[in-house]
Amino acid sequence: MRGGYRRRLEEEEEESAFVSMTDMTVSFLFIVMILLAFFASQYSGDAVPKPIHDVVISERDDAIAEIRRLNDLLKKLSKVDPLESYLVMSASQRLQILENLRNQLRVDFPDLQVVISQETDALRFQGDGLFRSGASDLRSERRPIVETIATRLHQILPCYTLGQAAGSGAPCNNSGGAIIEAVQIEGHTDAVGGDVSNLMLSTARANSTFIVMTTKEPRLVEHLNFREQPVLSVAGYGKMRPAADNETAEGKATNRRIDLRIIMYTPSRSEEIAKIREALNDSVGGGERK
Repeated sequence: MRGGYRRRLEEEEEESAFVSMTDMTVSFLFIVMILLAFFASQYSGDAVPKPIHDVVISERDDAIAEIRRLNDLLKKLSKVDPLESYLVMSASQRLQILENLRNQLRVDFPDLQVVISQETDALRFQGDGLFRSGASDLRSERRPIVETIATRLHQILPCYTLGQAAGSGAPCNNSGGAIIEAVQIEGHTDAVGGDVSNLMLSTARANSTFIVMTTKEPRLVEHLNFREQPVLSVAGYGKMRPAADNETAEGKATNRRIDLRIIMYTPSRSEEIAKIREALNDSVGGGERK
């Protein structure tokens, strides 16, 4: 999805440049049309050879047709879909949130291999696994990573959520009114064991991560989405979504992981956008949004 929105952003930039070129082309064609019409009016079919007269008339008609075509194109380009623009903006905000989290974690833990998954728009931790094989509790030496994620997340969420916790963060730039639907803690396993047992294990890992995060930052559960539900949620995927090769010990360690996926709210109608922005502004601390 994110790749699709990025392409839309690039297309909009290309269209903007194209509109400027089109304006120049339209002006030029108007001048050509006027000149052709003038010369055509100065000569009758008997004053000049008929083939030349016909060429002038044909070129004039072609210029008129081209101007009409460009005008129609300009009208289409000028009609911006508010819903489409909002979705593009929302996707851009999600990427910014993930990048901010990743960059902050790299400062806090310089040796941590943390990337943004291109497939799921999630924050993924690679390398040394968060869990031991078959265990659902975080490894003690990896627990500070999850606690730091909780703190960093609690600092960012007030810009994109509702509820009492919305006033707990610093002023932010969310003038477009993007709002988070869910922050999903996704548990994963390696390929050792059966499908059902791995699903249960991955869910237990997501739950234990949820407990560590909310113990560190209890107010995380106060961040609400547009439907006034807590944004923090959990899910388990077992071994179905490996991030590395399960044939190696290193790959298995990477797959015993947690992904942090951010899901933005998608309005069904453009009229809903104004309600989202109003809800964000009315939320505690909403006046600090710029």
